[in-house]
Amino acid sequence: MTNKLTSLRKLTTVVADTGDIAAMKLYQPQDATTNPSLILNAAQIPEYRKLIDEAIEWARSQSDSREQQIVDACDKLAVNIGLEILKLIPGRISTEVDARLSYDTEACIVKARRLIKLYNEAGISNDRILIKLASTWQGIRAAEQLEKEGINCNLTLLFSFAQARACAEAGVYLISPFVGRIMDWYKANTDKKEFAPAEDPGVISVTEIYNYYKEHGYNTVVMGASFRNIGEILELAGCDRLTISPALLKELSEAQGEVEHKLS
Repeated sequence: MTNKLTSLRKLTTVVADTGDIAAMKLYQPQDATTNPSLILNAAQIPEYRKLIDEAIEWARSQSDSREQQIVDACDKLAVNIGLEILKLIPGRISTEVDARLSYDTEACIVKARRLIKLYNEAGISNDRILIKLASTWQGIRAAEQLEKEGINCNLTLLFSFAQARACAEAGVYLISPFVGRIMDWYKANTDKKEFAPAEDPGVISVTEIYNYYKEHGYNTVVMGASFRNIGEILELAGCDRLTISPALLKELSEAQGEVEHKLS
């Protein structure tokens, strides 16, 4: 009997939500997504120590300002880790723009171009990179411009249908609608504390977005994200892509049985 991770791969492109090299080797995802928290976790892995040292040394060569050196080192480290991950996956790495820039369109564009430049200087073409931006109005406008420049974007922190529609209309390459964080809100703000997967508010949200995109012919890729359990993942089988943490990838690999096609 096959395991559920293997079965899921037949229906959906599996993406690893981690910066952990060991997890990449073990689960062999098509793509990978990172964020500042995952970069911080990855930076504590002994194998990555040299990447940190290199980023710091490079940053010192770019500016005499300590504040600018910190910014440069963070950018370089994110790219360095992305480069290591790209050695292990056939697809794309998502690297995130500093969330503090999320309400400044021009700052998002400048940062995205800088990250792309660092990847390009390392020999990586644009078609292997997704720039992650928050799905604020300003972030969506930044993505709209970047897409025109051939820089594909992954719009994250997406919690609503309105955000999803705005992203599609802007011609964004990919969105990452959150599942678990929507459920977290309902648990914290309503009397209901448990949800069956099919009734999960986050699952329902992603399903509505996915169906709307397909019905209206949008090319924007839907990649479900922010999962709390494998029930949410299995309920979205058939979604374009699902980005999954190593812990949940492990659960899926240990669970036996075929996965039912839910979205089509």
